Amino acid sequence: MSEGNHTVKNPTLLIVAVALGVILNPLNTTMITVALPSIQNDFQLTSKEISWLIASYFIISAVCLPIIGRLSDYYGRKKLFLIGLLLVGVSSFLAPLSPNMPLLLGMRGIQAVGTSALYPCGIGMVRNYIEKNQHRVIATLSVFATTSAAFGPTISGLLIQFGGWPVIFYVNFPVIIASALLAMKYVPADNRGEAKPYKWDFIGIFLFAALMSCWMVFLLTLEEGLNIWMLMISIVVTFLFYFYEKKRSEPFINVVFLTKNLNVSLIYVQYILATIIFFEMLLFMPTYFQNVLMLDSKTAGMMMLSISVFAMLMTPIATRWTEFSGFRIPLLFGAFVGIVGVGLLFTANQSSLLIWLFMILAIIGISNGALSIGSQNLLYSLVTKEQSGIASGLLMTSRFLGNIFASSLFGVVFTSGITDGNKDIMTIVLLFVSFILLPGLLYITKKGSTVTGNV
Repeated sequence: MSEGNHTVKNPTLLIVAVALGVILNPLNTTMITVALPSIQNDFQLTSKEISWLIASYFIISAVCLPIIGRLSDYYGRKKLFLIGLLLVGVSSFLAPLSPNMPLLLGMRGIQAVGTSALYPCGIGMVRNYIEKNQHRVIATLSVFATTSAAFGPTISGLLIQFGGWPVIFYVNFPVIIASALLAMKYVPADNRGEAKPYKWDFIGIFLFAALMSCWMVFLLTLEEGLNIWMLMISIVVTFLFYFYEKKRSEPFINVVFLTKNLNVSLIYVQYILATIIFFEMLLFMPTYFQNVLMLDSKTAGMMMLSISVFAMLMTPIATRWTEFSGFRIPLLFGAFVGIVGVGLLFTANQSSLLIWLFMILAIIGISNGALSIGSQNLLYSLVTKEQSGIASGLLMTSRFLGNIFASSLFGVVFTSGITDGNKDIMTIVLLFVSFILLPGLLYITKKGSTVTGNV
């Protein structure tokens, strides 16, 4: 299999190299959740201080994903992919040796930068070098990049029993080594002749990082009340970024393209909304199982496998379905099934049968599988191969925005604890999110949608 002057010796092992790399970001996003009590105790931290181990990872990943995606479009995907693995390796080795919280936060920051390189570079390599069944390959990577996050707490919970919280960093090494060795051998070298110098838009990058940080801090502190000043600052920085980038001939993010091509912009919005529903279920259902249904942690963990497993199973089915019928029907199917699944949460209570709750989570998982892969493949059908890095980086930034919205929503709704009453309030909110998915899906899948310009 070849692409231009490149020959791919073994496409399957190239895909394995990329897949191993892309799981590092979602796994390291969620593995640390189980370790937080131990880290808090070791460093004598408050709950607010320890929460920054997760929040900082979200913020840095959300900012770095599109930046590194843009750079990979210019300087080569393989090179940045390997650099990303190196950064994850260094940070994973040094993090457990951290004598204090600031150093541990710094290592987590380096880890976030490194893992942020892997998905956009990986998608770019697949689109460049894999032609046969490309949508199915991207579907596989989608499973690794999204639903694998749900396995993080289960993995870390088992490992921490044997080696304490440092082991959640060391577990990265087999994945890093395998991915690096396969990438070095089976991913073709970057074509230096095609590389072109990147004209750095430092002000645009700074403003983008500032707006993402401001909005995330605002959302993360919503449970403490509405911070008017942070809201105003976030809005001002957003407008500054938009008008500055609008005037640039070579902007970091082409805001003119996004405003002219509403179908592309709406894909990102749809992805945020779908992520809110999926991640919210990952956040509150385990605690609901343990605090309301009085299940032990092991049983609660097994119940949560339902949403992830069925999302994974639905991904290849939705991909094949899309190949035969186009994007519209599978995406609308995902949206309607999601409405049904979320609506059925009203039936969940202390006396519910576990098999019934398992089925509800399975239905929501099916919905997420169809919506997630459908949105991604639709996006890649609208942008060129050369734009894969920045497009996939922005898509993953959308995922982190969805995670932040879900975290904020969790804090606001369950301030007084997780009860059946608060669960019903959350269900109403998630139903609203499910319904507002529909107009956007109808628009982006209508016939005759075109794309003008470069992202």
